[in-house]
Amino acid sequence: MADESTTELAKRVASGERRALARAITLIESQRADHRALATALLANLGHGSQSLRIGLSGTPGVGKSTFIEAFGCMLTGQGLRVAVLAVDPSSARSGGSILGDKTRMERLSRDPNAFIRPSPSQSQLGGVARRTREAIALCEAARFDVILIETVGVGQSETLVSEMSDLFVLLIAPAGGDELQGVKRGIMEIADLILVNKADGDLKPAATRTCGDYAGALRLLRRRPQDPDGFPKAMLVSAATGDGLEKAWSEMQALVGWRRDSGHWDARRADQARHWFEEEVRHGLLAWLGSDSTVRAEMERLGQAVAEGAESPSAAAARILKHLND
Repeated sequence: MADESTTELAKRVASGERRALARAITLIESQRADHRALATALLANLGHGSQSLRIGLSGTPGVGKSTFIEAFGCMLTGQGLRVAVLAVDPSSARSGGSILGDKTRMERLSRDPNAFIRPSPSQSQLGGVARRTREAIALCEAARFDVILIETVGVGQSETLVSEMSDLFVLLIAPAGGDELQGVKRGIMEIADLILVNKADGDLKPAATRTCGDYAGALRLLRRRPQDPDGFPKAMLVSAATGDGLEKAWSEMQALVGWRRDSGHWDARRADQARHWFEEEVRHGLLAWLGSDSTVRAEMERLGQAVAEGAESPSAAAARILKHLND
């Protein structure tokens, strides 16, 4: 792909062309060095797009994330909004491809002309968050999507990474007794802006109501965050199957975003995120350089063997490598 092609691709992405957006995301997900250079040029040509609302979404397997995203996404497109879904799938250890294929589980939303769904293999990244998801978000913003939903594989360390990419973080919970609180880490509760208890319909409605009450009580015990108005974070009931509670949840999201914009927390958070990902790119670049430099690679292999044999401690060996870099 020549520079002229990269420039043309950027124009097509900015015009909202879905096929161009898919091609651009494929480019940024590539691990090839020449493609990485082209991806950097592409993002530079796009510049800073509009500020879409980025919503991170997570929950344990079986909670109904895909069903919720489809129902929620269709509700938003029905209001005239353009919605992008970045579903980070587990990767096959053999081929590196997506295993779950969320797009096949959102058939109605995938046919919506105002929606764009992109399953993205996690490629062995921590907690199932693809390293290039952040750049895919930037592409979707450049394509002028109003809302970007970032779905993670499940509850784990990935939530911290998703919170560094999103403006709101939503935790989806299934109906259960109060004992489920034991299975959710306090750290995840602390970064959640909304806890939505899904499947609040039919025979599960009473259990969902109890679960919502349990989480609402737990949230009241947490220290109020400076970026939140009174009443947030909060727990709510929703049903992706019937659509109950979706409008109210969206209204609460808009209220929280409006408050953060007016108070200055939105811009400050976006600035902090930009700095965080700059530092992450530097770290990844240094690791890539360590692996590509033959002298350093040979020294790491030698010291690694010494550490494995017990002749050198990991800390001392790492200090030798760092000293080598300084020299």
